Amino acid sequence: MAEDGEEKLLATVQHIVKTLGRTDTMTEDILKVFSNYDGRLSLDKLYATRAAAAAAAVAAAGGAGAGEHSVPASPPMPPPPAVPPAVAAMPAVTSLERTVRTLDRQISQFVTMDRLIWADSADADAFLEAVDDLIGTVQELDAAGTNRGLLDRADELLSRCMARLEDEFRALIERPDDVAPPAPGGFASDESEEEDYDADDGYGDEPIPIAKPVSDFDVVIDALPPGSVSDVHQIARRMVDAGFGRECAEAYAAARRGFIDESVARLGIRARTIDEVHSLPWEELEFDIARWIPAFKMVFRILIPSERRLCDRVFDGLAPYGDLAFVAAVRTQVLQLISFGDAVSAASRAPERLFRVIDMYEAVRDLLPDLDPVFADPYSAALRAEVSAVCNTLGSSIKGIFMELENLIRRDPARVSVPGGGIHPITRYVMNYLRAACGSRQTLEEVMEGDLGAVGGAAIAVDPDRPTSSLAVHIAWIMDVLHKNLETKSKIYRDPPLASIFLMNNGKYIIHKVNDSELGVLLGDEWMKQMMSRVRRWSLEYQRGAWAKVMSVLQTGGPGIGSLPAKALLQKLRMFNGYLEEICAIQSEWVIADEQLREDVRTAITDSVKSAYMGLISRLKSSPEAAQDLFIKHSPEDVEARIQHLFEGVSK
Repeated sequence: MAEDGEEKLLATVQHIVKTLGRTDTMTEDILKVFSNYDGRLSLDKLYATRAAAAAAAVAAAGGAGAGEHSVPASPPMPPPPAVPPAVAAMPAVTSLERTVRTLDRQISQFVTMDRLIWADSADADAFLEAVDDLIGTVQELDAAGTNRGLLDRADELLSRCMARLEDEFRALIERPDDVAPPAPGGFASDESEEEDYDADDGYGDEPIPIAKPVSDFDVVIDALPPGSVSDVHQIARRMVDAGFGRECAEAYAAARRGFIDESVARLGIRARTIDEVHSLPWEELEFDIARWIPAFKMVFRILIPSERRLCDRVFDGLAPYGDLAFVAAVRTQVLQLISFGDAVSAASRAPERLFRVIDMYEAVRDLLPDLDPVFADPYSAALRAEVSAVCNTLGSSIKGIFMELENLIRRDPARVSVPGGGIHPITRYVMNYLRAACGSRQTLEEVMEGDLGAVGGAAIAVDPDRPTSSLAVHIAWIMDVLHKNLETKSKIYRDPPLASIFLMNNGKYIIHKVNDSELGVLLGDEWMKQMMSRVRRWSLEYQRGAWAKVMSVLQTGGPGIGSLPAKALLQKLRMFNGYLEEICAIQSEWVIADEQLREDVRTAITDSVKSAYMGLISRLKSSPEAAQDLFIKHSPEDVEARIQHLFEGVSK
């Protein structure tokens, strides 16, 4: 009886379907309503009953054509629509149609949810299972190629699935805490941790944790908890299987780009155009460079490798979409950092910028080998090449700055003399500059010899200590330019001995700076010997120029034939007194800065002048004619004392 009742119920449903189901869509909707209303009316039973009724109708139609008539035991039902022969011959397609309808009903329940599907792990598993079935069905329909309409319908359903999966994918990346299970006992409130997040901006956006600058670069940022990584990987695999791999990569990049941008902003980096960089005052640009260097290291040693690690985990086994996602996520900030380096390289090449540019160059050069595993794929190789290129442009800038130093020396005008023949400011500037630059000898040698290849490989080992190295030759050339400039400036002095004092002072200062630094190693012993020989020559030129007339007046000739008369000797004494006072008055304002050189010059003058003066005094005392008029104003000790007070730069 129960079976008869169920058969009558099914027959009644079929009658209603035949009466009201004027279209396929209406028929399907009616069947769904009855299947949801009563457990006995499953879709499988309804479809089976409908197919049996259609077959009976076809058989009845055939019997009537043979002249046989049957009397129904119950009131007649409207005849079912005829089944097209083509459809009747395709049972596989009919099965796929039923599968698509079932999947549509299941998937529609998920895609219309007003909450995250992954907030409930059971829902997530069920949704993924339905997506897998749909992907398989689409592939089967595409392979059959006999029902384009059903394939289009399945594709449309698949697109809806992918759109919802993309939303879930981005939500899991951007807001992993929204779906993460609560920790046992709840979350503890920690004000110090809350400070690591941006304050509410008034738009209701959830704060995103941001990476902080660190001094230890052996760090990996785990931006997502392991469970979230597994979830997004499952979604990525479905999207790739469905042919939406590029869309998945773009969704990943869009979700991660905000984190990366904000992380770089937290490091104090702001985007600047080339024109802005070129127009900045040096003090402000130097401040930006000081921020750029640690930020560059942080981004390329921690942030980008961590992003690569996350991409590899999310897109594990899904190449090349992980590479595409990685490049799209980091490209903007990589190019922003590189563009700043390019702008600095192309900016003014004033010599004072050398040391900051060297710092930038070394920061880029040192991390190039570490970028090979991060930018190993073909899609990110272009970014690796950009980093290598900015290293080369910074190196070219260093070369240009050295050339500008030469030009600065040449252009330094010879207009005003240094009082007392002292050390010229250009000498102090150049020597202190080169002395400081030699603190980066290895880097400068790489740049001068072009050892850093276009691909940014490791620099070839060089020996910057050899005097024939490119750096040594370049510095020797700068020294030669400086020497010629100083000789030109010495011609400003109208007094040739003072010009010699000027050259002595600057030459001795150069020797001191070379000996006191690595410049001595670079320039070598031979250069040093030549420079010391110049200083001795200038010293002799000074002594001959300043004291020649004194030494001339002190010449008394030998005793006997040709000796000077007493009157001439007395005249020489008076002339000597005048010359000595004149020289001391003038040269007391002159200066010899180096103490040892000053003592050496004084000693040389004293030895020659004092002995000659004592000879003159002796001749006068031994002459009876001169003795009666002899007045010795300066004793030999007085002369020595006067000489010992020279070159102190004090007006007498």
